[in-house]
Amino acid sequence: MNALGIQLGLSSLWAFLVALFAVPSIIYIAHLKNMLDTPNVRTVHESLTPRLGGVAVFAGFMSALTIFAPLNNGVQQLLAGCIVLFFVGLKDDLVSISVAKKFVGQLLATGVVMIMADVRITSFQGILGIQELPIGISYAFTFFAIVGITNAINLIDGLDGLAGSIVLIIVSTFGYYFYRYGGDAFQNYVFVSVCVVGGMLGFLRYNFHKASIFMGDTGSLVCGFIVSILTIQFIEMGLKVGQPFGSSAPSVAVGILFVPLFDTLRVFIVRMMAGRSPFSPDKNHVHHRILAMGFQQIGTVILLGLLNIVVILFVINFAYLGNTLLIAMLVAFSLLLSVFLGVYHSRAERQRVAS
Repeated sequence: MNALGIQLGLSSLWAFLVALFAVPSIIYIAHLKNMLDTPNVRTVHESLTPRLGGVAVFAGFMSALTIFAPLNNGVQQLLAGCIVLFFVGLKDDLVSISVAKKFVGQLLATGVVMIMADVRITSFQGILGIQELPIGISYAFTFFAIVGITNAINLIDGLDGLAGSIVLIIVSTFGYYFYRYGGDAFQNYVFVSVCVVGGMLGFLRYNFHKASIFMGDTGSLVCGFIVSILTIQFIEMGLKVGQPFGSSAPSVAVGILFVPLFDTLRVFIVRMMAGRSPFSPDKNHVHHRILAMGFQQIGTVILLGLLNIVVILFVINFAYLGNTLLIAMLVAFSLLLSVFLGVYHSRAERQRVAS
């Protein structure tokens, strides 16, 4: 095993152990100080549960990354952005803040990474015939992508272990490709990936059904932000290194993020078609629909995890088809899935409606 492999193993282990040992203390303090999430109409859980699990993930990730990883190529700015979002999420978990304040936090974090480290999507690589983007459009589109992906991860955090499992699958996939093909320009993003994986595994030990702690916005905003930066760097790696998917990198990235992107777009469209704000909360997420079919929480998490893995394997194996065809196939699959989720009701659900 080479030196890089040992370093990666140590950083992941460090993040895992910090998160694993931090969670019980956080649970204890949250119960002591009554910082608990109360069940309501939208939530699936039934008992008072702390929602500060993101603090443990962040502690593991942050300490491992600063000890073991080279902080060049934008990783330092990524950390700065994570710190901003950590405090935004922490405040929201403790006292609840407005969407506007959350947005300002995301604006700051994104600005640090885009302006200070020049992390941005520079080309559409042939999608709709567009190649190099003018600098203004590049900044605007990158901002939209980061905020969109951050919130997609935040929105899918609705079941025990769901957001954590999806983040694990996505980050592991990106990490593997950064490790194999990253070279000098992108290889330190492997450290970002393995530190998230370590921290998340330590946290998930307490987060699967029945969870004794939730990730909360502290975790989902930070993880969503990290995923968005990894996505942008993965797309740019396709452009600059030419590996592993060349100009198909954007559509492969969309496939890797399939479940959170599909869920977010679907609920936004459904809400707007019903004449409501896309941000008005409801029980129409993919996981709510699958639960309504009669699946249990663990079954739903496994099903969505498998769905994401299947789509990832599909886009990786068919990357040679190019962006336009791949994205068209993903859109067609999304439409079919939406129709199925909208039409299918379990027998139990039908009986309940009939009675």
